[in-house]
Amino acid sequence: MKISKSAQTAARRIFRLCSPEGHLDEQRMRSVIAKIVADKPRDYRGILAGLSRLVRREEDGKRVVVESARFLDPATEQRVRDSLTNQYGQGLNFEFRTNPDLMGGMKIRVGDDVIDGSVAARIKRLETAFQ
Repeated sequence: MKISKSAQTAARRIFRLCSPEGHLDEQRMRSVIAKIVADKPRDYRGILAGLSRLVRREEDGKRVVVESARFLDPATEQRVRDSLTNQYGQGLNFEFRTNPDLMGGMKIRVGDDVIDGSVAARIKRLETAFQ
């Protein structure tokens, strides 16, 4: 759906107002959305679409996927959680997976950031260096 500039601007303003101190206040956002749906201001569908995109982007930025070649013990998981929380802030949603294709090490995705410390990535970098 194509969103008009005025709807995008309104959605960004509403999102900022619902995000005091940089953290989305879900209850405030729900009440604002309910008010928009009830009042149906001009281009309200565009505003709701813009809000949906902003909220989805916010949630994707807080999603963390940690892949390792083997199962991580609880102490290692906690160290990873602490380290990433110190670097990216509170409110991260962690998901730990095993991926034998990595051969060793870890691959961590936080939103759009990828930290690849796996053996497979190192081998791939060596392979491209010698070609």
